[in-house]
Amino acid sequence: MSKNWRPATQLVHGGTTRSNHGETSEAIFLTQGFVYESSEAAEARFKGETDGFIYARYGSPTNDMFEQRMCMLEGAEDARATASGMAAVSAAILCQLKAGDHIVAARALFGSCRWVVETLAPKYGIECTLIDGRFLESWEKAVKPNTKVFFLESPTNPTLEVVDIAGVAKIANAIGAKVVVDNVFATPLLQKPLELGAHIVVYSATKHIDGQGRCLGGVILSDKEWINEHLHDYFRHTGPALSPFNAWTLLKGIETLPLRVRQQSENAARVADFLAEQPEVARVIYPGRKDHPQADIIARQMTGGSTLVCFELKGGKEAAFALQNALDIVLISNNLGDSKSLITHPATTTHKNLSDEARAELGISPGTVRFSAGIEDSADLIEDFARALKTIKA
Repeated sequence: MSKNWRPATQLVHGGTTRSNHGETSEAIFLTQGFVYESSEAAEARFKGETDGFIYARYGSPTNDMFEQRMCMLEGAEDARATASGMAAVSAAILCQLKAGDHIVAARALFGSCRWVVETLAPKYGIECTLIDGRFLESWEKAVKPNTKVFFLESPTNPTLEVVDIAGVAKIANAIGAKVVVDNVFATPLLQKPLELGAHIVVYSATKHIDGQGRCLGGVILSDKEWINEHLHDYFRHTGPALSPFNAWTLLKGIETLPLRVRQQSENAARVADFLAEQPEVARVIYPGRKDHPQADIIARQMTGGSTLVCFELKGGKEAAFALQNALDIVLISNNLGDSKSLITHPATTTHKNLSDEARAELGISPGTVRFSAGIEDSADLIEDFARALKTIKA
């Protein structure tokens, strides 16, 4: 199968394996286990002397197709599909660490990601240092002799800060640490962390990859050596495997990923420009705008502006709630990357467990709102926001 296909072709045909029936759509192998022609064949399979599947917790033909397709898109050697994005994050971090090791993580993280590194990992004797990931000197100063992993999101959730992935990877390589990047906000179409020097990339496939609010899923991508040495046994024995039905759903979703992300990014850019001109809005953060504080880094490592917009309303929480409640097309939801436009108030949802001080450090104020652009007509979205903003004036 050609590896020189462009992304749109890879996402329709990559990794496809057909049964003897020659089906057009990928088959769903809803089975827990697999049978063998003989006892000797079973023994050989378990020894790894012959190829094939053993148990759905380890892998299945449907999951394998999804993993291969993601590898082609990401430029990775190998992948493991997980039951959710958080299963991917947790496995990618914990599988390579032991008591006494140290994680350096950018403090601007999704609430559950921050819980894993700040609360869960220390329970097992793994140290964690949270830093302002925007500055390379912060990463350098946080390094200890036992530092093994750097973890970051870029762009970040929800304030769309950007981390210099190549710069962080250079620091990590100098000390033999691994860089894990949560690339969900950029999507694999707008940013390629592995090409920038990252070692492991994780996604919540629940977001853009499914893109239609149907199922949970995640994926971890890296080189074969790292997956075989660190992730393989952890994955098999702790059981975060993706359901084959969800893998099939994600295969269907990923076919239209380029079409959706293009439309979503265009809509996000237009809404961001509109919001930036409104008197009720204190500031707008969008990676595609020239006024983004890290526009120079974005130009180096991203090929598009993302499907997300972060903005702050002058009227605080009251104004944010009034705006969200008055929207008609845009739906209130803590999800993102959906074909439907969504909006959320991070301080009372995704980041509610952080202290007021921690939220302030991240730039999350009571008036901060995160908008995830869908594939609707941008003119309708702008009219929806214009009408809703009038309720704040009242």
